[in-house]
Amino acid sequence: MKPFHVYLLRCADDSYYCGQTDNLETRLHQHDVGEVGYTATRKPVQLAWQGEFETRDGAIAFERQIKGWSRAKKEALIAGDWAKIQELAKSKNALRQAQGERFGGEALRQAQGERVPTAAIQTKSASVRAELVEALISPSTSSGRTGFGEIPSMSAGRTVLLESLQSSHQITQRRAVAKAITLLESARADHRAEADALLTQLLPHTGKALRLGISGVPGVGKSTFIEALGLFLIERGHRVAVLAIDPSSSVSGGSILGDKTRMEKLSGNERAFIRPSPSGGTLGGVTSHTREAVLVCEAAGYDVVIVETVGVGQSEVAVASMTDLFVLMQLPNAGDDLQAIKKGVMELADLVVINKADLDSAAATRARAQITSSLRAYGRHGAQDAWSPEVIQMSALQSVGLDVFWQHVTQYQLLQTKNGQLPQRRQAQALTWMWEQVQSGLQAQFHGNPKVKAQLDTMLHAVANGSLAASTAARRLLGLVNSEGK
Repeated sequence: MKPFHVYLLRCADDSYYCGQTDNLETRLHQHDVGEVGYTATRKPVQLAWQGEFETRDGAIAFERQIKGWSRAKKEALIAGDWAKIQELAKSKNALRQAQGERFGGEALRQAQGERVPTAAIQTKSASVRAELVEALISPSTSSGRTGFGEIPSMSAGRTVLLESLQSSHQITQRRAVAKAITLLESARADHRAEADALLTQLLPHTGKALRLGISGVPGVGKSTFIEALGLFLIERGHRVAVLAIDPSSSVSGGSILGDKTRMEKLSGNERAFIRPSPSGGTLGGVTSHTREAVLVCEAAGYDVVIVETVGVGQSEVAVASMTDLFVLMQLPNAGDDLQAIKKGVMELADLVVINKADLDSAAATRARAQITSSLRAYGRHGAQDAWSPEVIQMSALQSVGLDVFWQHVTQYQLLQTKNGQLPQRRQAQALTWMWEQVQSGLQAQFHGNPKVKAQLDTMLHAVANGSLAASTAARRLLGLVNSEGK
């Protein structure tokens, strides 16, 4: 019987790649010549471990589990250190079973990377093989307790996800962050329940990062600025997460999600995480799950979380209700005095950045003076311990002014923490988030109500042809919801 292989490669950058195949020799050749995307840029690669399985399903199942393992657990598997795996996974019973005499040392030989003879494979029944796979998988999934506490309502796979979020191996952790955000963005009811359980376990590990909101019109240089700022912060020991929101088409519903291509250097840095997400039609320049994504990044240890909005104009204010400091980026020669004093996104800004000042320094200076004068009209000045919004000039492309920008951010954080405004702001944001979710849930219940569904088309037609007032139709539809269960 031809075996199926699960294997681990150690790459040149000291990361691990896990895969499965029914032809290990051919697959390793593909890695060597660069035909496999991840390892193509991380050559040379070295086979560190391989195990054999009778069925493809068994190999795929084990491959998925190993991909969720921490670096320490993978290295313990390579070394055949079952005691270490036992310690990491908190699953002694499953490991004892894997190490038991029943398997005649086969599991240990697999962990050491030795090829198990075909004859030995054939003498094992499919049920025993499945038991071995389960024993190897169990260390990650049999226990419902991780560093985040009890996970009573989460599946085994989500428990693995929590463990990976705590991994000291940054590539493993970045993958876990991406998977967690994907789970949060899922519209499936079962995924939503698991996402809620995940967030509950993450909460004790959140709140330690500085949350920055970045907004501005398209073309102002937001992505260039964020990349320059991210690299600047990483050089100073920070870990940076970027949540970039891309506008969704009102026609096709799709999004380009090309922000990572604009931040090529930052996206390749292992101390950075960049996640582009579609707005999905959500107003305010962010997505309905951006706040949750911020919490995931904080729990993973990123100490600066940047939210970049879609960049659509003055109504883009939602980001100010989920970040500690709201940065508005402006262009030189972007408007006159009247434009500068328009309320909306401008009056919520904590820091205004005149970007691309290197193109026209005189225009940048005028814009700075106009906006500084306008901000005084918003009444955010006067109190001795209050923050007065600042306006600075810089060039993100030339990386000029980043130190000044970060100095202002640090001063803001120290002041807001000292006067108690920062925790109060976060508390208010959490309550706002709750009520937004309540309204969203009520709207979903309204559209899902069977009585509403039965009458909605009739009501819409009546309102459209003028035979029924819109307000009357709304009250009747709401009455159908209120009458549910009576």
